[in-house]
Amino acid sequence: MSSAAAPTLSLPGDPPGGRRAAWVWGIGVAVYFVAIIFRTSLGVAGLDAADRFHVNASALSTFSILQLLVYAGMQIPVGLMVDRLGTKKVLTLGAVLFTLGQLGFALSPSYGTALASRALLGCGDAMTFISVLRLGARWFPARRGPLIGQIAALFGMAGNLVSTLFIARALHGFGWTTTFVGSSVAGVVVLVLLLLFLKDHPEGHEPPPVEHAGAAYVRRQIAASWAEPGTRLGMWVHFTTQFPAMVFLLLWGLPFLVEAQGLSRSTAGELLTLVVLSNMVFGLIYGQVIARHHAARAPLALGTVTATALLWASAVLHPGHAPMWLLIVLCVVLGACGPASMIGFDFARPANPPERQGTASGIVNMGGFIASMTTLFAVGVLLDATGDNYRIAFASVFVLEALGVVQILRLRSRAAHRERDHHVVSRVEAVHVPV
Repeated sequence: MSSAAAPTLSLPGDPPGGRRAAWVWGIGVAVYFVAIIFRTSLGVAGLDAADRFHVNASALSTFSILQLLVYAGMQIPVGLMVDRLGTKKVLTLGAVLFTLGQLGFALSPSYGTALASRALLGCGDAMTFISVLRLGARWFPARRGPLIGQIAALFGMAGNLVSTLFIARALHGFGWTTTFVGSSVAGVVVLVLLLLFLKDHPEGHEPPPVEHAGAAYVRRQIAASWAEPGTRLGMWVHFTTQFPAMVFLLLWGLPFLVEAQGLSRSTAGELLTLVVLSNMVFGLIYGQVIARHHAARAPLALGTVTATALLWASAVLHPGHAPMWLLIVLCVVLGACGPASMIGFDFARPANPPERQGTASGIVNMGGFIASMTTLFAVGVLLDATGDNYRIAFASVFVLEALGVVQILRLRSRAAHRERDHHVVSRVEAVHVPV
């Protein structure tokens, strides 16, 4: 495949985009933004949660593991729901659930009720990103897909920035209950906005009706999506690229920087903020590069994995405390993990027709969260087993990265060949559509 920009094709019925599209899509992104604030709020409250509920590292990691387990397990059902019910209904349900989960976490009197609240939050959170991707596909031309996806992820990272900058400070200024109850108000605000203003698609661009629901429909959607090499490649790209930064930001970064590297909580918080800021910059860069040079997708993904592994090894295995410059470079490189994971959707999108986009996106989105959940659990168990030896615990990252790289290399050429076939068919169909 040439490294030149892939030719853009305006197919009949391609949405026009424009200000109206940006406004409606922006409401969906705002819902995702709040969901990320709620998802990542535990990352800056991990030590506080351990003290509040009197739990060890394994029990603490269970918060995030359960949340991600629910999230990952919901991806295919949510994809099917989006394909069947449309974006607005799914986003509305998601906003209700993640707001109740955040409120419940604020008021939980025990470890068990707090776990249930995080599970509820994870269920609502699971309904946001796939819905936002589908909303962008319905309101913007297909050629805008890579950039629209990266911008949505960028706003999600802005939600992470709110957690690292404001939730962390509010916890120390106002306490646990006030902070989490206050943050849950944001969920109510976006729920009202989407109920009043969000539409599934522009007028005149209604999707074709779904034939029927039922088990047979579900099986066909999943089987047809999985049969595409581009869907499977997208899942493994997402699996391999996303989880190091997710593990770092969601739970273990702050304890690692404070307990293993001897930094103050404020300095550690600044480094977590650097990951988020770096993510936002890389998101814009990756989106522009992929939109212009489609063949850059796999090199960008594999390059990000390589750089992440090298910096992770250098920082974690450094004798004594790693120097500050190395920790800074590590956090900058970790910022590229989120944008690199978005490349997975860019492999799955051209491989599947519009009526399967939600299901295919759900399969892809499972990858990174399964990897994150597995690593969160492994790190917690290894920390308890080794007396908080972060070198051993954090080495578990390399196992999953190696597995993912093998799968990417195995599927890469097969997906490229299949995508070329799809592109030829699309061009022929466009030529023969009467105007």
